[in-house]
Amino acid sequence: MKLIRIGDKLIDRDKIIRRIDEILTLRSNGQSQIDSAKSLGLDRTFISRLESLGEVLKGGKLALVGFPVANKDELEEVAFEEGVEFTFLLTDKERWEMVSDTDGATLVNNLLELIQTLKNYDTIIFLASNFRSQFAESIIGKQVLTIEIGKSPIKEDVKVDAIKIRELIREIRRREEKI
Repeated sequence: MKLIRIGDKLIDRDKIIRRIDEILTLRSNGQSQIDSAKSLGLDRTFISRLESLGEVLKGGKLALVGFPVANKDELEEVAFEEGVEFTFLLTDKERWEMVSDTDGATLVNNLLELIQTLKNYDTIIFLASNFRSQFAESIIGKQVLTIEIGKSPIKEDVKVDAIKIRELIREIRRREEKI
């Protein structure tokens, strides 16, 4: 227990942290501010202010997916710096290892799991060949922003302009803020 004296009050810091964790757990599990406040005996405005205090990024959830990319590390760094919530990038070697090191059933399950994961994102930036891009848009059914990095089949890693990816991410965020 970590106690802090504020004037004539003795505050239990750990109790406050536990309560904040409860609020954030309820909210991240989809409960509304009103329902969370009722179940915890708090004011809804307190929850709203708490979220505002800790807010890092506003807007929809964004994913960056692509293969085969030569500058995977650079793109992952850009995605991290810009607050992209999900990144799945592969080099040509990694994509072929994923296919060759996995039996058919597991590969299909992994792909279905990836598709299901992507359905949880509002916008997906997809770096791929012309054929794969059309396929992704039809299956995911969300806003897929395609950056065509070559004609199918691409047989080697392609360097993607990291500055343009950063600019695109920022533009998506600006548009989300206006909505």
